[in-house]
Amino acid sequence: MEDSVRTGADQLPEYASKLKGQRIGLLTNPTGINSQFQSTIDICSDLSGVRLTSLFACEHGIRGERQAGVKFEDETDPYLNIPVFSLYGQHTKPTPQQLDNVDVLIFDIQDLGVRFYTYLSTLIQAMEACADNGKILFLLDRPNPLGGELWEGGLLSAGYESFVGGWRMPYRTGLTIGEFAMWVNKSKGIGCELVIVPLRNWVRSMEYLETGLPWIVPSPNMPTIDTARVYAGTCFMEGTNVSEGRGTTRPFEVVGAPWLQSKVLSKTLNDQQLPGVHFHPTTFTPVFSKYQGILCEGIRLFVHDPRSFRPVRTGLHLLHHLISLHVDEFQWLTPSGSKPFIDLLSGGNQVRTTVRTSEGLQRLLSDYEQDEAMWAAERDTCLLY
Repeated sequence: MEDSVRTGADQLPEYASKLKGQRIGLLTNPTGINSQFQSTIDICSDLSGVRLTSLFACEHGIRGERQAGVKFEDETDPYLNIPVFSLYGQHTKPTPQQLDNVDVLIFDIQDLGVRFYTYLSTLIQAMEACADNGKILFLLDRPNPLGGELWEGGLLSAGYESFVGGWRMPYRTGLTIGEFAMWVNKSKGIGCELVIVPLRNWVRSMEYLETGLPWIVPSPNMPTIDTARVYAGTCFMEGTNVSEGRGTTRPFEVVGAPWLQSKVLSKTLNDQQLPGVHFHPTTFTPVFSKYQGILCEGIRLFVHDPRSFRPVRTGLHLLHHLISLHVDEFQWLTPSGSKPFIDLLSGGNQVRTTVRTSEGLQRLLSDYEQDEAMWAAERDTCLLY
């Protein structure tokens, strides 16, 4: 249909003349397809006058074959017999040697519009590598699956930059990945020569299901748009001894632990009348990750009104009431590096040090409102749609 949404991957053949004679590197994963289910890998390999010389793979692998956190090294693509350079092993940033046979690096990955989803950090480092080595980065834009009108959460604090927090944006950006690239290129002073291949017929009010585009799983624990809706809030659990639902069929939609009082916690949260969401007691037994093989009591989040639902605020309320109800059992995970993981996820130490009390929760929410007002002005400088 003429008015249906088309991604940057759909528009790429129209840019073939700009790429003619160039050696192409492609940073992608299974989400790199067009609206007709054609892989961006195939599109690039078929472009006339262009030579696809290499692929670059971030977390989860070039074809989404690896679980979260699984490191891997360079390999050879069995279909095209070209190198697949790993950006989730010895290196997370393309090296000069990896870019030596590349004139233009094309980036085509569906993100979630959420700061701690690692694909944004991969994009930042790819842009830095292109700037350092005199390469052009073509970004094939994709919709923000949560729409482009809302943003949430505190800005990342200086000194808390990490692979789950690449730069000083809020938890939920309200930007397409192309708009994010424009913003970070300017705000971080990267200086990358950046070409955005834009979306067609996308409007900011659209949720992903309204685009008519196929939902391709962007990572093994992000199976549906329902998962993506809650992720910005329930991902907090990754920094705790509470299961975030990995190892179940509903990751991030269910959270729990063997000691969790599911009925009491569900009622307590429903009594808060948080917009757009209902909490329901459940049980689950993870087949991997936290509490593998152990029956957990938990809660499941049902988002019944996506437009009013606020995942970050919901996640903070969930943390607060979970801690209040389970003072003796709840723990923050101990740091494997210099900082607790919850601090890296939340972009500072405020959540860990204040969310336990009602006063601390309200102070966090108030501080986040101020950060959101600051972000509103920042994001206006890079809107494409």
